[in-house]
Amino acid sequence: QVQLLESGGGSVQAGGSLRLACAASDGTFSSGVMGWFRQAPGKEREFVASIRWAGNTKYADSVKGRFTIARDNAKNTVYLQMNSLQLEDTAVYYCARKVGIGLSTEVRDYAYWGQGTQVTVSS
Repeated sequence: QVQLLESGGGSVQAGGSLRLACAASDGTFSSGVMGWFRQAPGKEREFVASIRWAGNTKYADSVKGRFTIARDNAKNTVYLQMNSLQLEDTAVYYCARKVGIGLSTEVRDYAYWGQGTQVTVSS
């Protein structure tokens, strides 16, 4: 059973930065695709970014140029560096693990999920 534990959420003013981390218990972490999703109140969960074991990445248009996803396979950890945060980035952010190598943006393709961490951006 894969367990994912997010950390690093919090409150920040618009224009600020936060770094999220997601630690995986899975010994096969290095061979999977990891993703970050977010869900704002009253909205559906949406794709933010994903990364393959080799480092290939994919981003939602809304975060391109502001967010960076990275992984440390030796530490079984994936990160999301969020810069130039905007009010609309406020959401619960979830780490997820996908089986297979495709950089999917679809919630349904990810089999394992963390509990989520709150990110609040204020003016």
